Amino acid sequence: MRSWMTIVLLLAGSSAMPLHAQHTRSAVRTFAPTRPVTSRHAAITPDSQRSPAAVYRMACASCHGPDGGGMPESQVGFDVPLPDFGDCSFATREPDSDWYAVTHDGGPARGFDRMMPAFGDVLTDAEIEAAVAHLRTFCDDRAWPRGELNLPRPLVTEKAFPEDEAVVEGGAALEGRPAYRAQLVFERRFRARNQFEIVIPFRVDRDEPGRWRGGLGDIAVAVKRAVHHSVDRGTIVSIAGEVILPTGDIDDGDGSGVFAFEPFLLVGQILPRDAFVHAQAGGRLSADTDRLPREAFARGAAGMSFTEGRFGRTWSPMLELLVAREAVAGAHVEWDVVPQMQVTLNTRQHVMMNAGVRIPLSDAGPRRTELLVYLLWDWFDGPFLAGW
Repeated sequence: MRSWMTIVLLLAGSSAMPLHAQHTRSAVRTFAPTRPVTSRHAAITPDSQRSPAAVYRMACASCHGPDGGGMPESQVGFDVPLPDFGDCSFATREPDSDWYAVTHDGGPARGFDRMMPAFGDVLTDAEIEAAVAHLRTFCDDRAWPRGELNLPRPLVTEKAFPEDEAVVEGGAALEGRPAYRAQLVFERRFRARNQFEIVIPFRVDRDEPGRWRGGLGDIAVAVKRAVHHSVDRGTIVSIAGEVILPTGDIDDGDGSGVFAFEPFLLVGQILPRDAFVHAQAGGRLSADTDRLPREAFARGAAGMSFTEGRFGRTWSPMLELLVAREAVAGAHVEWDVVPQMQVTLNTRQHVMMNAGVRIPLSDAGPRRTELLVYLLWDWFDGPFLAGW
């Protein structure tokens, strides 16, 4: 994702209309022209026959320059930095739908300054799409996965898209004695295809005498790399490896006391009608199988995104199926289902919440039903409190 403090400079009209500089998160969305629009500006005359480059030159180049790098302050008349659409790290992170929303309805469509005007009454929908399409040509490095492939994040299944996120995840037992767990997840993207991740887990519960106990769990460090992506086919495939460190207290049940490694494969796929699926398959290798057995697991999630109005809040109901089995004689296959709902919380759509219930389908006695929730901040998009 990019710094939204600059993306509100998305499209400028003539130099007489200077402009200040989500994944919506329904990255599947496309926009078909819905109505002809009458121009209010003589300098911009709608013409559905214009090429993408011609629309860009007509509506955008006076501020953003012929190469998308931005014109100097002395020419545009304001001192807010213009984005560089040739910078692939900036230009590829969002889906076209987010750029379209800001262009069509102006800066307030994504929580930015009103100095970014709405072009919905100036350009036709087809012309806005053409301008966005031309902006895409300024980044010519195809190694960067496109923002359309950044699908809504499930509660358990990891997604394939490399990301810059901070996530607070939590779980609470809904039966039996009170037990709560949480973890802090920090993700940092580097270069075109890669992501570094650190997970810091915590646990709080109450023992039989009624005393509350808590502690730090086993910290995990992971690296992920996208090995294949195609926005035309709506597919992204990544491989990842996670090292689990024995940082938790064994006596209190917060850790295993051994090093472990989890390799896994991740797939994301866009489906018609704003639907999508995630898949994850892998295993756990242990340095001491007597204390921590090896395990194989598979996880999958399917969902669909719905938007309030045309550019409003996005709701993404999902259903996850989780399967795991330890490599121990007589071990049972554990099946879980997790119905859930993700929703974008702010106008900028870089703060999201997801809540659901993990329901055991096997061994339901010892494995309790659990409420799961996360709060996600896509920090590349700007400060947490921005864009509300």
